[in-house]
Amino acid sequence: MAKETSESGDGVVAKAAIAGGLVANPVIAWSLYTLKTTGCGLPPGPGGSIGALEGVSYLVVVGIVGWSLYTKTKTGSGLPNGPFGLLGAVEGLSFLSLLAILVVFGLQFFQTGSIPGPLPSDQCFG
Repeated sequence: MAKETSESGDGVVAKAAIAGGLVANPVIAWSLYTLKTTGCGLPPGPGGSIGALEGVSYLVVVGIVGWSLYTKTKTGSGLPNGPFGLLGAVEGLSFLSLLAILVVFGLQFFQTGSIPGPLPSDQCFG
């Protein structure tokens, strides 16, 4: 029965992916906008909380895309729609975020020769 729940997109993992994706995708949009306009990622924030949220958001989006690709190879279709179609929406947004990551990071690399590292640098937040 647990298999039916996970296939329908109503399982705990699906709900966690929905919650994570609904937070992660806007954070990545903010991060990419900041990177493109300033050349730096998001500021660390109090106790590094904003920087940590940024890093975890990238991992969440990569995880959702990986889960979607795995499901596509196993079943021939992507993730199920989930409750209210939110899992399908998060899946689509995650693929769009991945495309935006590739474009902005590529532009950043060609313009400056590098992309900012995962830790705050003196150049950006010194």
